[in-house]
Amino acid sequence: MSRADSSPSRRAFIGATGAVAAAGLTVGCDSPAPKPDRHPSPASPTQVSPTGRHQAGITLPQPAQPNLLAVVADLGDAVAVGPLLAELGQAVRTLTAGTDPRLLGLAPGDLTVTIGVGPRLVRMADPALPGAADLPRFSREQIAPQARGGDLLIQICAGDPLLLPVVAAALVQQAGHRIRERWRQSARRGPNVAVHKDISAPRNLLGFIDGIVGPRTAAEHRRDLWLAGPDPVAGGTIAVVRRMELDLPRFAALSVADQEAVFGRRRATGVPLSGGTAAGDPNLGAKTPDGRYLVPADAHIRRANPNVVGVGLMLRRSYSTDEPPPGLLFISFQNDIRTFTHTLARMDDSDALLRFTTTTASATFLILPGFDQHHPLGAQMFH
Repeated sequence: MSRADSSPSRRAFIGATGAVAAAGLTVGCDSPAPKPDRHPSPASPTQVSPTGRHQAGITLPQPAQPNLLAVVADLGDAVAVGPLLAELGQAVRTLTAGTDPRLLGLAPGDLTVTIGVGPRLVRMADPALPGAADLPRFSREQIAPQARGGDLLIQICAGDPLLLPVVAAALVQQAGHRIRERWRQSARRGPNVAVHKDISAPRNLLGFIDGIVGPRTAAEHRRDLWLAGPDPVAGGTIAVVRRMELDLPRFAALSVADQEAVFGRRRATGVPLSGGTAAGDPNLGAKTPDGRYLVPADAHIRRANPNVVGVGLMLRRSYSTDEPPPGLLFISFQNDIRTFTHTLARMDDSDALLRFTTTTASATFLILPGFDQHHPLGAQMFH
């Protein structure tokens, strides 16, 4: 299901849901009579409201759900964008409320759906709006034409992996012939690791804690995450979606010390090689007695450091993929696309981590502001 070029068939959909079910991946299912020596089953996750100033699935819930499916699609030339978005928003409301029969009896739990529009649609509304610029091309990309760009992003997150293909099928059915799917990718996050009293982050496939740095306070969200205006986009944000393959065998062949030099952090704890705490800023000027930088010049945390790049913080929700070859689905949210492009341009120069990655899909989207029953999704942009 990771590289579909068109809408999945009924047979593919049933096969996907059946494969997940066969794997026994269930979340929050209570046993009627648990044995005393077993841990009690977890309670059903708390429902996340889809309405409000911001769409769910970005800062809420915390921590992020362990399972994600991203669907990227195009719209037909004659499609009325406003009515389509309004329909999708209404479907999101019924799906997350558990009242949509297309859920097939599954409990929605902490289901969130986040919807964004690509640069072509933003330019149709107003070329001066944030989100109107396409992503530039970077090195280490092997991207097929159908995996670059796109008009519509549907990000589905949930604690229960069974929900992902079911909800995607419902939303694709809602859109009908008006959209043409480009690609989709399912992925998951590992268990969260506490790095500070109120900060946790998951490990990635390379064994390192991923996503330690990012906007966390309300002030940082206002400064670096949410768009403040103009009105049609206020409360939205800019997303970058990149799918990468990882060269796990070559990375695993390195010694632990060499792996840590690639990231600039300790693998076990996430603490910078310059010392301190995992959540603290690295001391990029710290040197050994013989004059070598403790954090190497090409280490990832040096090359991507926002203070060095001169940009704001990006909120990252990165997920791992395991279909061959294994990889990473990188999603970042920021209120200025230059936060991402300037960072990656500096990483492109000489970031040791990029030697183990190949990007196979890339797109950017304006994540629309929040909505409710009186203010349909996308109504301010597409009348």
